[in-house]
Amino acid sequence: MAEYTPDRFDEVSDSLSRVGAHRAAPARGRAWIVVAWAALASGALIVAGLYGLSLISDRVTFELPGLGTAEPMPTPTETPSAPPTVEPITDPALAELPAGFTITVLNGTEVDGLGRAARDLLTPPGWRVGTVTSAAQSDLAETVVYYSDPTLEGVAAGMVELLGAGVWELSDAFPGAPITIAVGADFAAIAAP
Repeated sequence: MAEYTPDRFDEVSDSLSRVGAHRAAPARGRAWIVVAWAALASGALIVAGLYGLSLISDRVTFELPGLGTAEPMPTPTETPSAPPTVEPITDPALAELPAGFTITVLNGTEVDGLGRAARDLLTPPGWRVGTVTSAAQSDLAETVVYYSDPTLEGVAAGMVELLGAGVWELSDAFPGAPITIAVGADFAAIAAP
């Protein structure tokens, strides 16, 4: 190896305390590039999320600008069919009830005593009412009689008839309760205490 004579650059003072390769100062405006890429990625994620949401739910729709106005899709019209007729059962002696059958009554309004008023209408014909309590929701507009077994549809229709208000609906939202009545404002108008 060749030997060179030492010069002033070979003698570095200890006060500099630099070690390794030295890099140039970062270019000005480089931080804006990072911000621009982050904004672009966020925008792409938002658009992809909205598109995915529009595929899942019919309530989310958006039109892309520049594509003109799209003709609205024709709404399929269903031929109205007669609702299935169910014979309301208002007498428990006429119903085939499971063992330990009781009715749960939930007061879905802010009117105190409405659940007890519903119970008082159901017990004289011989229906066994178990729990009477407030519902989690206190602004129900319509009374709904939920039944958990399709064979109890006639009983649910009978509950609506006895109460004088509401509709019946097959639901498994109340496990362990064959019939659950959520009393609404329509019943409050009839039987307010």
